Amino acid sequence: MKKIIVILTIVLSQAMCAQEKPDPETFYATIPEAPEEFTPGTVVSRMIDGLGFRYYWATEGLREVDLAYRPTAESRTLAQTMDHLYGLSRTIVNSAKQQPTDYTQKQSELSFSAKRNATLENFRIASSLFLKSADLSQHKLIFIRSQGSSEFPFWNHINGPIEDAVWHAGQVVVLRRASGNPINPKVNVFLGKLNE
Repeated sequence: MKKIIVILTIVLSQAMCAQEKPDPETFYATIPEAPEEFTPGTVVSRMIDGLGFRYYWATEGLREVDLAYRPTAESRTLAQTMDHLYGLSRTIVNSAKQQPTDYTQKQSELSFSAKRNATLENFRIASSLFLKSADLSQHKLIFIRSQGSSEFPFWNHINGPIEDAVWHAGQVVVLRRASGNPINPKVNVFLGKLNE
């Protein structure tokens, strides 16, 4: 009888934990509720939520032809822009975790869907960690490269990876429009949801 209770307890706790983790495929379809307090951490969290919402809709429903699109031969393709966004999301989440971004470690190749989900999940995790942060100075940007490491204060995070990711999410919107697949016209970035 004790074994059955232990097994049931384990199964139920795993099921509850599985339900608590948001689905990266739909988490940023609407922007999460705003925090009640204004703190440095909640403001950064909300910035990342806004980014996650924009990225979700910028990349929702992309086709192979969109991913291959580039306005000129010298330009990045839309897929290459998404690769860059994924890299920025790694930097953002690593800073939130107070860990370095190590460029000496080879990254595995991901499909479009897996890369999109990983990027969204990185934004979600970073947002939840910054939401609880009382001291943003502890979230430095640390880069490890083959020629050594470098460290920057959190200020560089705002004008660097966070705003750069917003910039490139906007590029995805423009590129997909140019390739004939504009984003859902009901997207309302001001309200963080789809218009009725």
